[in-house]
Amino acid sequence: MHCAIKRRYPQNKEGSDMDEKKQEEKNCIKKKGFPKSAAIAIFWGFGLILASVLILHHNPLADQVTEQMKKVSGCVLLTFTCIMFTIYYDRIVTIPVELFQSRGLIWKLAKNDFKKRYAGSYLGIVWAMAQPVVTVLMYWIVFDKVFQARVEFVAADGEAPPYVLYLMAGLVPWFYFSEAISQGTMALVEYTYLVKKVVFNISILPIIKVIAATFIHVFFVGILLVVSVCYGYTPTVYTIQLLYYSVCLIFFVLALSYLTSALVVFIRDLQQVISIALQIGMWATPIMWNINMLPSDNMKTLFKLNPLVYIVNGYRSAIFEEVWFFEHFYSSTYFWIFTISMFCIGTLVFRRLRSHFADVL
Repeated sequence: MHCAIKRRYPQNKEGSDMDEKKQEEKNCIKKKGFPKSAAIAIFWGFGLILASVLILHHNPLADQVTEQMKKVSGCVLLTFTCIMFTIYYDRIVTIPVELFQSRGLIWKLAKNDFKKRYAGSYLGIVWAMAQPVVTVLMYWIVFDKVFQARVEFVAADGEAPPYVLYLMAGLVPWFYFSEAISQGTMALVEYTYLVKKVVFNISILPIIKVIAATFIHVFFVGILLVVSVCYGYTPTVYTIQLLYYSVCLIFFVLALSYLTSALVVFIRDLQQVISIALQIGMWATPIMWNINMLPSDNMKTLFKLNPLVYIVNGYRSAIFEEVWFFEHFYSSTYFWIFTISMFCIGTLVFRRLRSHFADVL
């Protein structure tokens, strides 16, 4: 039996059936031909290298107390991730293996999900673009034309870019995150018939929603590049970073989706909580304002704990700033450690609750 297709075990089985299920999942991992001990050793080796670089890195222009706090917190988070990966290796690796083995099916279902979303409407895919475009125009008119506050909102050091371009560079990744996390959270609820009645690997459902949302995101990235050219910001070698930051965004929202999609099955109020959190998050993330406006470094550090700050600033760096992502060393390190930790937690929770999804739904 192919490892990507999971057998649905009846919930009234005894512990022997659960042991058989766990053994089947371990066999699926072993078929990949990569020893567990070697994978753990590589992960720890990479973690030690990253921790060494983190400790040895020094920025003479930064506040030394803040820099030490970043180093300590980074090493603690990195150690926690490595320990969790070692203890729960079999559980964490199962879902990535399933996703890789089902990659063809995932791609087909993602395209079908995207087409189905706008089926039956006269304008079809146009509706997917209408709301983001209207939102950008509304904010641009209010802040740029009515209040003429672009200098106060954007200018930090030096000449400020056009506000509409600054705004779009922040809204494009935010729109994708908002759409992907909303759709990914409800993946299991929407595909209830697959969870309950069909012999189907339900672990691919959240990533299907995330990929479906990516299609529109690619379109808006193209629009963002066209607008930047119209304002005189022609693509440079730094523009390649859009691909990197898009991958960062996809991995981050996927990690969150596995956690939220599993929890919302049991806690339906989570959907409303996420909607409110997105409204707050839009203003807590420097999309319409510049993080350099904050009066103190401690406040800046506090806001940068939000991983989306790294993504939003990264999109802007790729469009109209000549800054590489690795120049923001602490931010890049923190983002990936945090994202990997969230993915490990999300997959563990998803696997722990998976056997109960069919009963609850």
